[in-house]
Amino acid sequence: MKNRILSREVKDHKGEEVLMQGWLHKKRPLGGMVFLVLRDRGGVMQILIEDKSEIEKLEGMQIGTVLEIVGTVTEEPRAPEGVEIHNPKITVVLSVTEASPIEIDKPLGHKSDNLDTLFDYRVIGLRNLRERAVFKIQAEVRNQVREYLKSQDFTEFSSPKLLPGATEGGAEVFKLDYFGKEATLAQSAQFYKQILVGVYERVFEIGSTYRAEPSATPRHMTEFQTIDVEMGFIELQDLLHLMSGFMNFVIENVWKICEKELAMWEATKPILAKEIPQITMEEIHQKYSAANEQQTIGEKDLRPDEEKWICEYAKENLGSEAVFVTDWPKEGAKFYHKFKDDNPEIAERADLLFRGVEIATGSMREHRYDILTKQLREMAGGNPDSDGFKYFFQAFKYGMPSEGGFGMGLERLTQKIIGLANVKEATLFPRDMNRLAP
Repeated sequence: MKNRILSREVKDHKGEEVLMQGWLHKKRPLGGMVFLVLRDRGGVMQILIEDKSEIEKLEGMQIGTVLEIVGTVTEEPRAPEGVEIHNPKITVVLSVTEASPIEIDKPLGHKSDNLDTLFDYRVIGLRNLRERAVFKIQAEVRNQVREYLKSQDFTEFSSPKLLPGATEGGAEVFKLDYFGKEATLAQSAQFYKQILVGVYERVFEIGSTYRAEPSATPRHMTEFQTIDVEMGFIELQDLLHLMSGFMNFVIENVWKICEKELAMWEATKPILAKEIPQITMEEIHQKYSAANEQQTIGEKDLRPDEEKWICEYAKENLGSEAVFVTDWPKEGAKFYHKFKDDNPEIAERADLLFRGVEIATGSMREHRYDILTKQLREMAGGNPDSDGFKYFFQAFKYGMPSEGGFGMGLERLTQKIIGLANVKEATLFPRDMNRLAP
């Protein structure tokens, strides 16, 4: 039997007889002929059927029918790939006779009013070429994240997602019964990545994160993938330098490898500075207030409109669609954050904004055991001897260097690279307060 040829390989076999296997993606009668589009993991290929007996094999066959086709590769400039299959012999491997609830050979609606329908039929909709392109891009983002961090001597790890308590504080945790004890789903890999700095110095994880956020916004989900990165023996500027390199490396390589998929979405390549510019929160408030009819000076956070505005400002004036927001006030900080020695009201933290939205928070961590213990008690009302904290504090009691890191949402990064409006569009099977299936 001939070796199977994928659709992306067909053009290299002009004049040869080849074997293809895949799904019926589209069928179009034209006179006494039928044009069939076959889909496989390599893409799609057009097949011209003129033999009446072969056409009859497809009667009643619907989108999704599994086919095996043997035919001759013929040059055809009008075909999408410049070639098509002629004189095919068709074998119906598995027939589908029920019509698909959605037309997967046409772009699917992504307007906000259509998203529920999009997700209700996600299982079938992912067979649409544009939809599956999103997750090919996301898979490559993940690959390039790994490549960059490995090139910087990071070690990958996997952390538990069942924890004994809400270790990071707050009420946004999912609680469950764990053999008679209360457990929670992990809000992040924060404690584990910090612990492992004391082992490997530089570590990262790409894993699931759970937040019981009662928010149905384009920015929030209850389950998402976080790129968690932590490194030791650094200062804040070292961390921001790494994050700048990270963004440039990932985007440059994704654009090279996923050019075809990005073109399906008419995505525009981000403009990034080699070293992403840094602007203090107060400077942003001042600039935004001066340019708009709203007063934000003195506020302790950025408004969504400010995030969007400062990214547009940075693109136009600083040559970068990404910007670091520095000098965050102590309010809202976690107990493990480090604060400036000369100004303890300011955290050593920088949020990375990209194309109008925050995609990562980077910060230095308090590595001095006595100060960390004090901050836990004063800021979180926690007990360093409790099950939720005592193992974390062991790492610091027995020696930790200055360290810092960041967490970045994989789906949100994918969303902004492509230019999607809602983070759920860049999520394979999204979860929010209103959706728990498919």
